[in-house]
Order: sequence, then structure tokens, then C-alpha cells
Amino acid sequence: MRRNRELAIGFGSLSLALAALVSFLLGVPSAGAQNAPGAGSAFVGVATCGGTTCHGRSEGNGAVVRQDELMIWQDPASPAGAHSRAFSILSSERSRAIARRLGLPGGDATRAEACLGCHTTPAAPARRGPRFQVSDGVGCEGCHGPAGGWLASHYAVGGTHAANAARGMVPLDQPRARAGVCLDCHFGSADQGQFVSHRMMAAGHPRIAFELDLFTTLQAHHSEDADYAARKSRPNGVKTWAIGQAMALERSLSLFATSERGTEGIFPEFTFLDCHSCHRRISDDPRFEPTALANPGRPIPLGMPPYNDENMIMLAAAARIVSPELAARFDRDSRAFHRAVASDRISAVRAAAALRESARALGTAFGAAALGPPQTFAMIDAIATGAVSERFTDYAGSVQAVMATDTLLSALVAAGSVPNDRANTIRADINLAYQAVSDPNAYDPRQFRASLARAAAAIRRLR
Repeated sequence: MRRNRELAIGFGSLSLALAALVSFLLGVPSAGAQNAPGAGSAFVGVATCGGTTCHGRSEGNGAVVRQDELMIWQDPASPAGAHSRAFSILSSERSRAIARRLGLPGGDATRAEACLGCHTTPAAPARRGPRFQVSDGVGCEGCHGPAGGWLASHYAVGGTHAANAARGMVPLDQPRARAGVCLDCHFGSADQGQFVSHRMMAAGHPRIAFELDLFTTLQAHHSEDADYAARKSRPNGVKTWAIGQAMALERSLSLFATSERGTEGIFPEFTFLDCHSCHRRISDDPRFEPTALANPGRPIPLGMPPYNDENMIMLAAAARIVSPELAARFDRDSRAFHRAVASDRISAVRAAAALRESARALGTAFGAAALGPPQTFAMIDAIATGAVSERFTDYAGSVQAVMATDTLLSALVAAGSVPNDRANTIRADINLAYQAVSDPNAYDPRQFRASLARAAAAIRRLR
């Protein structure tokens, strides 16, 4: 299971997760935001956490925490070590080429604010302690928050997670807080250096893609054991996935609605649009057949570049299982938003606000719902079949669908509803779905739908 979940970040343009990692927000302040818990606290640096009595041991056998978290964070080969490599990758030839194309001073990405907000822990110089090093990349505090306010209390006898959170530790056990942190870099924020624009992608930066539960698995440096559950709570992977989808859409729409992020000159900021709806094979040959398919979720004119609706598609599927009433509202608002984007910016911004509220309501409903195995099986069916599957006309939404299918299957295994050995018997079906999105330039929507349907049917037989 683990190997194939790692594949989900490795395929196609999703290799961005190995190139840049850090935080995300909107609705939950980021660790670097001035209004966040612990704002004004010092960033003490990775070295402060690396003692052998703390998180710097070479093997994980601590009584409370593993104590080998830094070794996992520094793993030079695995996705779990991607955060520690985030700064060093800015010195690669690819990064230097991107910097030159963007006209960055000296062609040096290691000094560019546009890069450092996500390729390092986003700490203002005035808040950096003596052991803080930019070259550490995305360190402990990039996700857990500036430790100056809670460093001592988090190892004090009798200390509690709630007390640490009150002093500025980000409560990453809560899906909304975790998504808020991750989204700052894995989608973007309003802060300096935390937004991958279309210009950056044109210069060679990987396309941004994100799925909260999958990335949580790949970046886990700790054990969610009985002690973890007692001190915090045991995360529900299905809720983490669903809330992550809702917050990703909230973030996207919030940034789109701002003049700073939503526009680029007289054009919209193209990073919000579906890349592969425009970046298709074209030809002047009269015998050429366009590869685009009609998408029933997008009531827009033929040839109109659509808003990237990958999270909308996933939410439409999950909402049908959790709250049919909210699902109907969400479908109405998403269709109205697409129509407005095809009309004018003022209408689009107004429609974005309505859709954002629908997404937020869904996130709240997911948090309150009992998302056990029956709901998980139903969500897989909803994603892979019926009206939702007809919306898989473009690469981005299909990538989210295959990651969701794998994530939800993993949740069934974790819940004990599907034995691991039985799940492995259908791994070939999941792999075929991954293969169908392995290359965005070779993506065929009909082939993908068929492969995803086969995977869903195989999972259905595991009930």
C-alpha cells in the first residue's frame, strides 16, 4: 500500500511535491501569519529540536514520541524527506533555469522572495533565533509553528497538547488546521513567496496539486499510536481527505477573488484555470479531431477556458453521501460559478463568494459526520460512476479521482473493513488507474474513466 501511495506524488507533474513543500491557509491562519497563535514568537530552528533526548535519535523507540523524527525528515531519498530538501533544490540546474527565465536577480532562486516563502520555513528575519538556518529548508516550525512560545512547555511534565496549541503550536491533529498549514505552499496564500503563478509554471515550475490525506501519509514523521490518540485524537483519513478537498476549494476561490492574485494585467491569473483544457494537442489538419469532451458540470461555451474544478468534482461526490441537501446547493453554486467565470469578473467574484460558503458548509458537515466504512464505500462508487465520472474530461480532476480512490481504500484497510492482503489483490486495478494519469500529454478521458470504473468495481467486491 505504501509504495503505491508514494507513486501518487511521483507521477506526471505531481512531482512538485518532491520539489517544494511547506504550508497552506485561508480560514485557518498560517504559522507565519501575523494574526496566528504564537505570532511574534521566535523561530528557534531545526537544531534546537535535534538533541538525542528530543527528536534527534537514530532509532525510534521513545516512550511518548518516536524521537527519530529528524532522521525521517532528513531522509535523502523518500518523500518523507522532501521538506528538508526544499531549499537545496533551489540550487539545481532546473531551478536556476527557472530563475533566469523569470529574470530573478543573478538567476539565483536561493535569494528570491518569490521562492523562499515555500522552499524554507517562512520566518521573518526579526523572528529568527540564533540557531535558525534558511538552508534547513522547510523545518519543524514550517508546519508546527514558531516554537519560541511552546518549546519548553511541550516537554514539561504534565504538559498538554491543548496548552501547547494555546501557546502557538499548530494543532495538526485537526484536519482544518493541518490543511490550513499545508495549503499555504501546496496551493498558495496571500503572503509573499507563497503563490505559484502561471508565469512561474511557464518558466518551468511544476504544476501545483494537493491531496491532504495522501500528503499527510507521505510526510508522516510520527506514529499515530495509542499514546498519540490519548494526547490528541486519532485522525479519520476519510474526514481528512474530505475536509482537505473543501478547504482547497475555499483557498482557491478566496485567492481568485482578490485583485492581487486573481488577475494578471488584463487577463485572469491563468493558474486558477484548468491547465490541460488549453494545453492540448492542436492541428490545422482538417481531418484533426479535437480531443476535448463536453463536461456536464461546466455550463460554459465551447472553447472557453474553464476554472480548475478538480476539488469541485471530489466534493460533489462526497457531498452526495454526507448531505444530499448540501450537495444540491453545492452543485447549483458550482454551476453558477462556471457560468459567471464565462461572463465577467465582477459576476465571477460574486459567484465565488457563494461557492466558497457552500464549500465551507460542506467542510463543517464532513467534520460532524460519521464517516465509517459504509460511507467510504459509497464515496468510491460516487467518484467512479454515474454523473460524477462524466466530469472526468481533463487531467487535473482525474488525478484527484485516482488519489481519492487510493486514499479511501487505505482508509478501509485502516478501519479493518478490508484486510490488507485482500486490498493488495486489487492493487493492479489501482495501478492501471494511476497509469492512465501517468503522463498528462497522453491522457485519454475515456481510457481513464474505464480504468477508474474497474478499480471501483474491484473495491466494491471487497465489501
